[in-house]
This record gives sequence, structure tokens and C-alpha cells, in this order.
Amino acid sequence: MAVSAVPEHAEPADRAGRVDRTGPAGQVLRVLAAVHMVAVYGQPVFAGVYLSGSYDGLGWHLAGANAVTSLGYAQLIAAMVFWYRRRVGWPLTGTALVVIAETVQYFAGIDGALWLHLPLGVATIAGLTVLTVGLLRAPLPGRAPEVSGE
Repeated sequence: MAVSAVPEHAEPADRAGRVDRTGPAGQVLRVLAAVHMVAVYGQPVFAGVYLSGSYDGLGWHLAGANAVTSLGYAQLIAAMVFWYRRRVGWPLTGTALVVIAETVQYFAGIDGALWLHLPLGVATIAGLTVLTVGLLRAPLPGRAPEVSGE
């Protein structure tokens, strides 16, 4: 019976021998995405409060829109830092698409274009949910390996 030098609970390593765990930039990106997702799920609730007859719900919906938009731009900055450090593009692309949709959504809501605001809101929530689940499931390792001048 052979005894392995690597314990069963050891984390997998890549070709360079680095352990495949989430680095600081990936952790910040994950936290921002999760908080962003929680905030975006509040938006239909606030809209429902307004539609059920409470005018205060409209103010909550606007405050939520400001929070969601701000979190989206913070997440975009974190995704840019992650891309710069790791050279993995899908978090930046996904975040950029969500932020573009949220920006259009924001101005459609202010202009009262509900024909665009409502379906884009559903699509934004779905897109952000898929992106956040992907960020939470995938390992987001630290710095990209240095390229040697061979």
C-alpha cells in the first residue's frame, strides 16, 4: 500500500505549482458582486411597495437605484483590477454588460419608459445572478504568472 506525500485535503495546484485559491482581488470582486446582487433584488420589492399605493416606495426605489448603480461601478473597477492582475476576461466582460444594462435601466426609469425599464430590470437581475454565481463557484487565483522573455 503506497502512502501519498500529498494530504487528501490539499488544494489543487496549477502547472507553476501555485495553489488554485482565490486571491485578494478575486475576493473583493466576489464580495462586491454578492452585495450588488442583494441590492438589485431589493429593487422589485421597492417598486412593488410603490405600486401597492405607498408613495414612499418610489423614493426607496430611487435610493435603491442609486445604490445598485454605485455598486455596479465599484464592481466594474474591481473587475478591471482583477483582469489587470490575473488576465481573466469573463468577469470584466460580464460586469461591463451588467453595468451598461443598469445604466440604461436607470435612465429609462427616470424618463418613465416602463416598456424598457421593466423587461431590462428582469434581464439585469438574471444576468447579475448568473455572473455572481459564476464568480462564487469558479476559483479566482491571484496574480497571473510572469511571462518569461524566452
